[in-house]
Amino acid sequence: MKKFMALYMAERSVIDQMMKTPPEQTQAGVDAWMNWHKANEKKIAELGAPLGKTKRIDANGMADSKNEITGYSIVEGESFEAVARIFKGHPHLQHPGCSIDLLEVIPVPGM
Repeated sequence: MKKFMALYMAERSVIDQMMKTPPEQTQAGVDAWMNWHKANEKKIAELGAPLGKTKRIDANGMADSKNEITGYSIVEGESFEAVARIFKGHPHLQHPGCSIDLLEVIPVPGM
C-alpha cells in the first residue's frame, strides 16, 4: 500500500475569512471533518492537523514566508486515483478557493 500526503490548500483571502469564523461554525466544520475521518479511517494513516505560520530557512537564515497550505493528512491507497476517491465530498472542498494537493510519499531506499 502506498502512502500519500494530502496538503489542504486555500487562497489567502479564504484563510483570512476562516480565521474570522464564529465558534459555532468552527465546531460544525470540525464535526464534518470528524465524520469524514470516521468514514475513511481505514485509509487514513495520520489524520494530521491544521498548520500555522510559515518560516522559510535557507543558507542565509530564517525569514517569514507565506503559502496556501492550511493543513495535512497522510492517507494510504494503491494509486492517486484510489486516494482521490477518499476526498470526494471532503469538507475542505466545500469552501470556494480551497483544494487538496496529493503527493506520493516515496520510500527512502535502504531504510
